[in-house]
Amino acid sequence: MDDLSRVNRERWNGLVRAGVLYSRPKLDLDERSAQAMVDEVGLLGDVSGKRVLLLGGGGGQQSAAFGLLGAQATVLDLSDEQLARDQLAAERYGFTFDLQQGDMRDLSRFAEATFDIVWQPYSINFVPDVRPVFRGAARVLKSAGLYRVQWANPYTQTLNDSDYDPQRGYALNTIYADCEIDAEAVWGTVNWRIEREDGALIEAPGPREFRHTMSAFINGLIASGFVILAFDEHTTHEENPEPGTWEHYKAVSPPYLAFWARNRAS
Repeated sequence: MDDLSRVNRERWNGLVRAGVLYSRPKLDLDERSAQAMVDEVGLLGDVSGKRVLLLGGGGGQQSAAFGLLGAQATVLDLSDEQLARDQLAAERYGFTFDLQQGDMRDLSRFAEATFDIVWQPYSINFVPDVRPVFRGAARVLKSAGLYRVQWANPYTQTLNDSDYDPQRGYALNTIYADCEIDAEAVWGTVNWRIEREDGALIEAPGPREFRHTMSAFINGLIASGFVILAFDEHTTHEENPEPGTWEHYKAVSPPYLAFWARNRAS
């Protein structure tokens, strides 16, 4: 575990203790809501009996969904406290998950062609280079296996709802560039604002995050042997959201993007 992994593990454990949204296990899902959670573009189909790797996917959310859909879920995450949330979900539903603590950049613990699906929520921005992650995902996927990976919109990654100005809107004024391997994080010490389940607002130090441009993503997937199948943008479902709110920001600029790709390696 290098310095980046140690820092981000510590930060994520702190976010879990603070009650961040992404660490709250989904304990009230049914099959319909589970399918909607993990198959937003309608590509998964029946996953019963399939082996799924949730890459950087701790927190007891997607693991619960795939468990309800009959898949065999393996969760790899840096944060031991995130993995503890997956254990809570497993106990709630009576599932058994394979929970493993580790770095998404090193999947050597898994044999080649182990998984039918690699499903990666928002996590790849916590490492500075997408290439080792993509290569690892391709190696552990079976031929024609599916890879779903989400990341921050690189065009507007440094903006959020608090940057709203009534006259200018959301000001875009940072250089659009991909991270080099030794680059500084786009966000290195920024606190996350967290609304706890009791309604209290608190702040906790966020993990180091890096920008990955569209070209880095597309070219990286292609170079690793993937065929891109679909593209998804996370936006608001509210009508006429209030300017300066998170939902309004999502209406102006989708904060998260995702690719669905198929492994073409034989």
